[in-house]
Amino acid sequence: MYENLPIFKKALELNVYVEQAVQNFSRYNKYAIGAELREKSRAVLYAIYQNYFSTNKLESLLLLRNSIEELKIGIYLAHELKVLRDFKQFELLSKMARELARQAQGWLNSQNHTSSKGS
Repeated sequence: MYENLPIFKKALELNVYVEQAVQNFSRYNKYAIGAELREKSRAVLYAIYQNYFSTNKLESLLLLRNSIEELKIGIYLAHELKVLRDFKQFELLSKMARELARQAQGWLNSQNHTSSKGS
């Protein structure tokens, strides 16, 4: 099942780390940028699940890639707003998001390759 996919496991790990990071945000930031980060990180998990069962893999993989990019933007925004604990926290979040993007791109590339073989 989708729970065993490496990308799902990595996305779940990122979600847990985002939740832990947001707990330390100030009250205002917890309900502003923190809520957005939590929402975007969950959207990535849901997009992986949806892709696993999708009949239109290409479209759902593009949605997954977009969800990850939106999460990356949120992470960069949190860094610029100085709501993350320190640079190491930003670095780890960024690294995890980039790894997800790399895995999603690989999934997308393999789907494109499979689609072009069928043509």
